Amino acid sequence: MRPDTPREGAERPPRPGETPDELSEPLRGQARESGLIMRPPPYTPNTLYSLEATEYAQQHGKFMEFHHAAYKAFWDDRKDIGQIETLADIANNVGLDGADMAQNLEQGAHSQTVIAQYHQALQYGINGIPTFLVGDPSASPKQALMFTGAHPLPVFKQAMQHYLNQ
Repeated sequence: MRPDTPREGAERPPRPGETPDELSEPLRGQARESGLIMRPPPYTPNTLYSLEATEYAQQHGKFMEFHHAAYKAFWDDRKDIGQIETLADIANNVGLDGADMAQNLEQGAHSQTVIAQYHQALQYGINGIPTFLVGDPSASPKQALMFTGAHPLPVFKQAMQHYLNQ
């Protein structure tokens, strides 16, 4: 979440090495290795609505379905996941009530939860996604393991082994 992103989103200039249909390295290779499609978006959406919609989906037992569909909508189909209508369509496609979700988003029903989660993440030093946190940094900060970014499976295995051997 980037609170400074305007509600309508912000233009995202291409990064060095990107093409209209492919991200730059190392993400390009990592996406290919994982079988993911990740086309560079022309804009950075305001993600508050999409994070609130994800919270709604989680509370209705459809977190993973919604997460995967929103990912595809943004990275593959290049849809604006900062718009309530887009999120309602995604909700409908995964078996949620899109109209109810839209109403919840318009009323800000989950905004305080999402903002509280954002502030908690900042307290842990998390400022990017995806971030992986193993252990509880508030209980044992020196034993917690945190890393950010997309990584191949061997990196996760090595990180878990390191954590377990502490």
